[in-house]
Amino acid sequence: MSNSSMLSRFAAAAFGALAIGATAFSAPATAAPLPLFPFFLPQIEAAPPPVAAAPEEEERFELPARLRRQVVNYYTREAPGTIIIDTPNTYLYLVLGNGQALRYGIGIGRDGFTWSGTQTITRKAEWPAWTPPPQMIARQPYLPRHMTGGPGNPLGARAMYLGGTIYRIHGTNAPETIGTRVSSGCLRLTNEDVIDLYSRVSVGTKVIVLPMTDRRADLGRTIR
Repeated sequence: MSNSSMLSRFAAAAFGALAIGATAFSAPATAAPLPLFPFFLPQIEAAPPPVAAAPEEEERFELPARLRRQVVNYYTREAPGTIIIDTPNTYLYLVLGNGQALRYGIGIGRDGFTWSGTQTITRKAEWPAWTPPPQMIARQPYLPRHMTGGPGNPLGARAMYLGGTIYRIHGTNAPETIGTRVSSGCLRLTNEDVIDLYSRVSVGTKVIVLPMTDRRADLGRTIR
């Protein structure tokens, strides 16, 4: 074979290889590109784990120490089980006997709406409905005529009705009013405290409400 023939065949083979290579590199654009250096794999960054939303913290009103439920020394001639309302000092005492009482912080009537006397608990209700009396509606005509019981009801979790009056010992959905004079004559406790008191007393319990003018010093002393 002549040298020219050999050169022609070598040139044809080289051209064929070049054509095959060109065909490989002209593959459709949709095909996945081949990595030039397959031992260097692309780094795929993993998405960070979803961050759980922090739950909203329930705002819990904390009563001042003096208004928290506590057993205190309290000397009285009244029988155990009697409730005594210390109006000037915004306390409710449940007489335990042996010179002791369970003391609760309360909210009382605003100026001109305090009262005094002796009554008995004539009815108890859990999550009571509220029907404002006509006297209250006359003063505050914007009030609802009736509200079913529940967390939004101003009577709170429990109510103890006093005699045939319009007054009650009840809970409240506004614990920040404990220790203040804001009501129309009713006596309010926190829902937690009114549930506790409700469990300790019964219909027929004697309730003594001391007058606002009785400004004796607080007789209840905390047991240390």
